[in-house]
Amino acid sequence: MGHFMTLNTTPTVLMVPGLRDHVAEHWQTLLQKELPKAACVPPLEHDKLSCAARVAALDAALAEIDGPVILVAHSAGVMITIQWAQHHHRTIHGALLATPADLETPMPPGYPTFEALSQNGWHPIPRRPLPFPSIVAASRNDPLAPFERVTGMAQDWGSRVVDLGDVGHLNPAAGFGEWKMAHGLIQELV
Repeated sequence: MGHFMTLNTTPTVLMVPGLRDHVAEHWQTLLQKELPKAACVPPLEHDKLSCAARVAALDAALAEIDGPVILVAHSAGVMITIQWAQHHHRTIHGALLATPADLETPMPPGYPTFEALSQNGWHPIPRRPLPFPSIVAASRNDPLAPFERVTGMAQDWGSRVVDLGDVGHLNPAAGFGEWKMAHGLIQELV
């Protein structure tokens, strides 16, 4: 794959946020500002809980980008990416999949219910290998996904697992604005 790229063809990094969309102090928002070529899937105005609408928004954002793309997904954004990869065939250079939310396990209070997620097309979580290189960054104490479930999904997807240790859900509530490690993981995919 890499031998088709010229040395000055820097991939565009496309952020795929979770269901809470854009949070100003989130590491994805901060990372997008730091990278020379970066974009973000825009928030939905309607059908915010619809998996199909989220996948369509990712596909539309990808259609706006020429050249190689690296996806950087977080939480339910990982599931949007996984669902997109099942039905779309655009070449992706690689994906950083950070702390995927296990949408097949009931979420803590304040998150969508299992039934609401099921009715909106999030189940089952696809388990086929991804058609592009990927890294799953997994937390050992994520309230939205047990570590063993995340590593099992990563294995099914053919992803390399990076054990982040105890970082919660890798979000502002867990003390993460900046996440410096993302730069190195993206460089691995480049």
